[in-house]
Amino acid sequence: MGTEGTRPVTLQSIADQLGLHVSTVSRVLNAKRGESGRAASPATVERIRRLADELGYQPNPHATSLRTRRSNLVGVLVPRLSDIVLATIYEGIEEAAAEQGLSTFVTNTGDAPEAQRARTRMVIGRRVDGMIFGDAHADSHFLDEVAGRGVPFVLVNRRAGKHPSVTCDDYLGGRLVAEHLLALGHDNVAVIAGEPYASTGQDRTNGFVDRYREAGIDVPGRRIVHSPFDAAGGHAAAERLLDDGARPSAIFAVNDFAAIGTIGALRDRGIRAGSDVAIVGFNDTPLAAELPLPLTTIRSPMHEMGRRGIQMLARLLAGEPVEPELLRPRLIVRASSDPALYAQLGLVTEAARPRE
Repeated sequence: MGTEGTRPVTLQSIADQLGLHVSTVSRVLNAKRGESGRAASPATVERIRRLADELGYQPNPHATSLRTRRSNLVGVLVPRLSDIVLATIYEGIEEAAAEQGLSTFVTNTGDAPEAQRARTRMVIGRRVDGMIFGDAHADSHFLDEVAGRGVPFVLVNRRAGKHPSVTCDDYLGGRLVAEHLLALGHDNVAVIAGEPYASTGQDRTNGFVDRYREAGIDVPGRRIVHSPFDAAGGHAAAERLLDDGARPSAIFAVNDFAAIGTIGALRDRGIRAGSDVAIVGFNDTPLAAELPLPLTTIRSPMHEMGRRGIQMLARLLAGEPVEPELLRPRLIVRASSDPALYAQLGLVTEAARPRE
């Protein structure tokens, strides 16, 4: 219930009821679950925790911070939390942080370098124990500066330099897309490559292009168009591709929302996505399977990325060495690229085939 009459439940009041020294109670209740056995005997630990739970004891975070010189606070920077990918990653961060006894707060940078610097100064000013960056730019100069200030941090979503990171294996994801389209006979392909400063777009594009090169097919530079990671960006990039002569038989957009914008651009020109042009996205956001034309995409472990990111940060805070982690992607084939699945939608009478 949190009170004994009108008095708050304190370490001292628990110690008095159990006839223990307050330091013993403090060691047990301030230890992480699973580590309290070092503070007292198992029977004593059980007695203390049972009474604390019955009384509704809540630790004083301010007192804990003063004692440990830790704030147990983590600042998270993302381009924009309205992006479902970043929101899903943040859910994983928040969930795992609670398990670690940490609190998090998030701020948006809009992917603008000036905003990144300003928000980082603000976050550090709140005396955080560490930071999670979801908006890293491939040129890692700014992050090098942050590291030089001694602030522990981990990158999620994007990697940069040799800084600790947990990301999807985006290069492998790009290769999986290429293998899928090669198996369907597509040799005239294009890429909507995302922002040039983001490792996600770079790695996904490079994996795709390298796999095509291994198959003896070069993807011309004019067939690789950069754009923002949203539907409007994908729409504009697709228009540029369609204005550039011969229409590709397949387009790989390195983000699901860019792929949705691409489908819109094709529709505006009377071109059937999934039939006239195969479309593949990346991330497998919840919308991908629910579109009128279900979207083939790469499933990125977004939630797990967030969880692993905070777990890596906890190891850093404990002084443990860490190595970058790559999480495995998975190809999810749907009607936007598969002729048989497209035909099952009843949109055409004959399964679409890649152009010769």
